[in-house]
Amino acid sequence: MMATMRMSLAAVAMYTAMCFAASTSAAPGPWEQPAAALAAQVAGILGPGQAQLTIRNISSISNSDVAPIRSLIEQNLKTYGVTISGAESANAIRVTLSESPRQRIWVAEVIEGDQTQVTMVDLPPAKAQQTQTAGGVILRKEQLLTGNELVLATLEMAGSLVVLEPQQIVIYANAAGQWQAQERISIPQRIPLARDPRGMLLPTANDLGFEGFLAGIACVGVAPTAGQASNWSVQCHVSDDPWTIIEVPVQGSGSTTLFKAFYNSSRDYFSGAMTPSLGADLPAFYSAALLERAAGNAALLTADVDGKVRLVENGALVTVAGTRDWGSDVAVLHSGCGARMQVIASGSGEAMSDSLRAYDVPALEAVPASAPLMMEGTVTAMWAAPDGKSVLAVVRKALNQYEVDRVTALCN
Repeated sequence: MMATMRMSLAAVAMYTAMCFAASTSAAPGPWEQPAAALAAQVAGILGPGQAQLTIRNISSISNSDVAPIRSLIEQNLKTYGVTISGAESANAIRVTLSESPRQRIWVAEVIEGDQTQVTMVDLPPAKAQQTQTAGGVILRKEQLLTGNELVLATLEMAGSLVVLEPQQIVIYANAAGQWQAQERISIPQRIPLARDPRGMLLPTANDLGFEGFLAGIACVGVAPTAGQASNWSVQCHVSDDPWTIIEVPVQGSGSTTLFKAFYNSSRDYFSGAMTPSLGADLPAFYSAALLERAAGNAALLTADVDGKVRLVENGALVTVAGTRDWGSDVAVLHSGCGARMQVIASGSGEAMSDSLRAYDVPALEAVPASAPLMMEGTVTAMWAAPDGKSVLAVVRKALNQYEVDRVTALCN
């Protein structure tokens, strides 16, 4: 009996050793090398200490792999003396798992106080796979403009491109397929702008001019008429009036109702106060979009300051499910695909490589209708073109360069 027990214990010990040897000699997983490389670069910037760690996945990597990737990064950071802590730490590490059609990149933003440094690692290209989309929508983008100045809004009209910047309005004319600056109109400023200021440009009712809004300022522009001087007439003045954010057709009348929202000039969002009232008390929000419903009804979708997305319909305010990954910018695109109209939403958080995605919102839940469209930068503003057939997005790229892209949809 004793001999049998000894033999059993020996067998168990041998089996355990064999399993350990097999596990240590097994080929590393696909995430071990990039996790180790990224951790080494982050530790080189941060040094030993504590930091918060957040991971955002906007790539084709399965969400089930995010937790193992996080664990690998944490383990590697620990070997350099960097431990992951809670919200009490002043240091933060924001990792974005991103990709484009040509490459996969993991980007880490290392934040120490008010300083941010960025590092990244490249991964081998993902295996080619067919893009799966829920509603058969394919988003594509076209670059309209690039420059070094922050763009708050743009508007194409009367053969010109009107661009609103914090300190000026620039009128561009098209020459040989390229937009060339023709006029610059200074904007008087009476208050310091917020860190991420917002602005709006809307065509006037006769489509011969525009209304412009930014913090504490309202502008009106009139396009030159044929046969007269080529200069635009633009007037800006100090104003605390609410901004026009949506225009709702009145059934059977041929007229429209303008809904306006009060902008918090010292911050970067709308206070929630509307005129006329929508019948519900709105929380503070960053952006809003009008959803057309059956029987001519409409609903207002808002991306709110608290991170939630809400819908105001028939005087009721409700939270929309399936929007956890949405950012602060939303716009409606009349694509003609599937439900014929989709909400375009930016990704949540501020990342080196942002994305846009189309969603159907048939009721109180957002359903993905397209694969993410990589924007190769951070989306800082987005709005629908006047005809609703495209969406314009401002993207902040490396070295604080800005790009304006037109986003359209193809039906798959």
